[in-house]
Formats: sequence, structure tokens, C-alpha cells
Amino acid sequence: MDIKALQIIAEINTNSQLQQRVDQFENLLSELRKKALTESLVVAINKMIDEINGVTTEKELQKVLRKMPSRLMQQVEKEAKIVPKFYYRNLWMALGMSAFGIPMGVVFGLILKNMAFLGIGLPIGMSIGIAVGTAMDKKALDEGRQLDIVIK
Repeated sequence: MDIKALQIIAEINTNSQLQQRVDQFENLLSELRKKALTESLVVAINKMIDEINGVTTEKELQKVLRKMPSRLMQQVEKEAKIVPKFYYRNLWMALGMSAFGIPMGVVFGLILKNMAFLGIGLPIGMSIGIAVGTAMDKKALDEGRQLDIVIK
């Protein structure tokens, strides 16, 4: 079974932001067509495409296209472990700040007896998270699990 094509009913007038979202989603679909996906995943993707194709107004289309790429990528990542570029870097940047940065900042604050140093740990944790995420992105690229697209 193949991934369906995007056939938008709603008119896209002069809304360049909406056109960019449509183009990004079409690029995402074309990248996914290049990968070997399971039948159940293709069915789930086609359901999402049918949902987009059924939208009739421009405002509703904008709302659906804002959420759909991330929803689609969550499904694809969960079932096929295929991710877009910088997926793990962005994920681990936030995790690094919260899991490593805040505790390190608390330690600095307690050692120096001044909790104003709490914020020092955030950039340290962010850099640790970016390093871990970049390594995971490189591993995904080496294994052929990375799409040639950046989800914004």
C-alpha cells in the first residue's frame, strides 16, 4: 500500500505561511515514501492525509497543518524509529536543561551559598543535551533512519 497524495480542497489565497506549511508537509510525505514502512503505519498516515484533505476552510487548514507534522512524526518515530534531522538534538536539549542543568545549578548554588548561581547549570545542561542528541542524530543517520527534512 502506498502513501496517498495530498489533495487540498481549501483555497490558499495569499497566505504564504500556510503555503509553506503545505509545502513542508508534502516534503515530509515525499521523504516518507522513500522509506520502507509497515502496512499499519501507512494506514495511519493515510488517515491523517484524509483528515487534511477533508478540510474546507483556510483557517481550519492552518490549524490542522500546524499540529499534523509533529503528530505524524510521533507516530512514525514510535513505530518505525524514523526521525527527521535534528530530532534527537532538539529533544535532548530540553532534557539536558531539565535533567542535568537544574540539578547542577542547585549544586553550584548550595556550594557557593548563593542561589543566584542556579542559572549557571542551565547552559551546562543544555550543552550536555545537545551533545547527546547530536550523537543520537548521527547514529540515526548512519543506520539510515533519518529523513532529509527539518520539522519546524
